[in-house]
Amino acid sequence: MIRAVVFDVGECLVDETREYGTWADWLGVPRHTFHAMFGAVIAQGRDYRETFQEFRPGFDLYEEREKRAAAGHPEAFGEADLYEDVRPALAQLRDDGLWLGIAGNQTVRAGRILRELVSGDVDLIGTSDDWGASKPDPEFFKRVADAVPFDVDSILYVGDRCDNDIRPAVQAGMHTALVRRGPWATIQWSSPEAEQLPTFRLDSLLELPHGVRDFNGSGR
Repeated sequence: MIRAVVFDVGECLVDETREYGTWADWLGVPRHTFHAMFGAVIAQGRDYRETFQEFRPGFDLYEEREKRAAAGHPEAFGEADLYEDVRPALAQLRDDGLWLGIAGNQTVRAGRILRELVSGDVDLIGTSDDWGASKPDPEFFKRVADAVPFDVDSILYVGDRCDNDIRPAVQAGMHTALVRRGPWATIQWSSPEAEQLPTFRLDSLLELPHGVRDFNGSGR
């Protein structure tokens, strides 16, 4: 039975189009070119951070984040960057009595933004910087399991990536939901992992409350 639902952040709850566009601007690269290279790197199964190396060898993402902040252009997202289905899905899941959390590979700064946006809608907000562990490291999912007040097999982890979200969450003993949006899910959607591993495959988070109710009603 699913008692808790924990969400990834980027391309699950937050549309990162604007943020990656600002990275292209920071690099002095046309946005179309940056996005094309980003997709190519992902399609090749490489770490998305290698995109930056293609344009500026030796690029250090952490250092550049700090430089951007010092220059008055810190990473930022807000209400307009939340996918439209996020708030109604959270509200329905809460009404259905589920414990809700958000946990993703995010900076301390992003964690503060999330708390300003949605702290009243969920029971947990955790980031990789808070925990000192990043997906797909099993330690990250151990931290999720430790933070949720239910057994690990009662947790549903929702994400947009097979490699960072679905596979390691399944290995940790959780149920999973793959939501089809963003570059990773779009590229990975027809792969064997994407078709076989998730408990749910979603085109919208609005499908999730009904799916969980049916799953729990089946006695699984």
